[in-house]
Amino acid sequence: MDPEGAVEALCARIDRLDPMLRSFTPEPGRYARLAAEARALAHSHPDRPPLYGVPVGVKDVLHVDGLPTHAGSALPPGVLAGPEATAVRRLRRADALVAGKTVTAEFSLGAPGPTRNPHDPTRTPGGSSSGSAAAVAAGLVPLALGTQTLGSVIRPAAYCGVVGFRPTYGRIPPDGMIACAPSLDTIGVLAAGLADAERAAALLCDGWAPVRGSLPAPVLGVPDPYLDPVDPAALAVFETVLGELGLTVRRLAPAGGLDPLVEAVEVVTRYELARVHSELFPRFGRLYRPETAAAIRHGQEITTAEYAAAHRDLTRHRRDLTALTTTEGIDLWATPAATGPPPPGLESTGDPVMSTPWSALGWPALTLPTTPADSLPLGLQLIAPAHHDERLLTWAGECGGRRR
Repeated sequence: MDPEGAVEALCARIDRLDPMLRSFTPEPGRYARLAAEARALAHSHPDRPPLYGVPVGVKDVLHVDGLPTHAGSALPPGVLAGPEATAVRRLRRADALVAGKTVTAEFSLGAPGPTRNPHDPTRTPGGSSSGSAAAVAAGLVPLALGTQTLGSVIRPAAYCGVVGFRPTYGRIPPDGMIACAPSLDTIGVLAAGLADAERAAALLCDGWAPVRGSLPAPVLGVPDPYLDPVDPAALAVFETVLGELGLTVRRLAPAGGLDPLVEAVEVVTRYELARVHSELFPRFGRLYRPETAAAIRHGQEITTAEYAAAHRDLTRHRRDLTALTTTEGIDLWATPAATGPPPPGLESTGDPVMSTPWSALGWPALTLPTTPADSLPLGLQLIAPAHHDERLLTWAGECGGRRR
């Protein structure tokens, strides 16, 4: 289909499905904008770059030229304006079309937007990249950008039954973003399939070098004690999936557990959040939602010494887990992508605990759908050491093939 025809079909799908789903932020002139961009595209690149005419969603904490940024808040959009994100420019250079801004929880925190889960509209799609995950799951777009500070790509991908990829911290340039906690914020991808995620990663990640030849079968590490919060039915599915893979699995208990990592990362995120909003909150505090305001006030109470101590803790845990991974010959860590299927209600985006330690380390993670027939979505999370993103995606593809 030519780009103009594809735009017409896209906008018709959005008009039909999104009034209930609410994955995109409202844009009255969407069709006229996209039609003009599609016409320009038709005359621009006869060689057709990798994402020629592919519609993508962009989480509404990333700046896109010509579209306002609200970050899921009631703040005047002008105060949140900024130059277009490098990630968006890279997609546009590959001839992707920005279908629109996707809904986010307020400032990428816990106050959810109105988006519903396409598999069950009474359940959360996860967050904070809720609109991106739901738009992909509903077939509105095959690809969308999200961001993750703790679990905001992996968890909604799992809840919505799509692929989610969070690269090594900093691998995708983080500019053009309304930050949550800058030392952890990472731009990621939500995709209809692994091939879509790989294609986007190759364009978005600095220094991407595809794996040449075959890799040996990966050895999986499972942090057993850390799986205690997982719903028993979801844990049973996880164990079944591990068995189907037929890989060597080493069940380990990282020294000191992973809970101290979670505690340290909360100090870091809240402290940095308060500094990000140090100018906006005094001016517009009345417009912030209660959950966000409480998180900022918590961060204001954290001292510089406490913040520095938490960062030292993260550094120590990163060193210790890297050493354990190397010593035990672990190629990938494996966990459920969330503590269970998407919970009922829209008041919460769910628990990020399955992703938090790996986000704190800055390691790349990916989730693959593992939903049994006639069940709510679940996901398998695979995590690789830092800068092993290409291997992670290659091994994830092999794991998917093994299950088939």
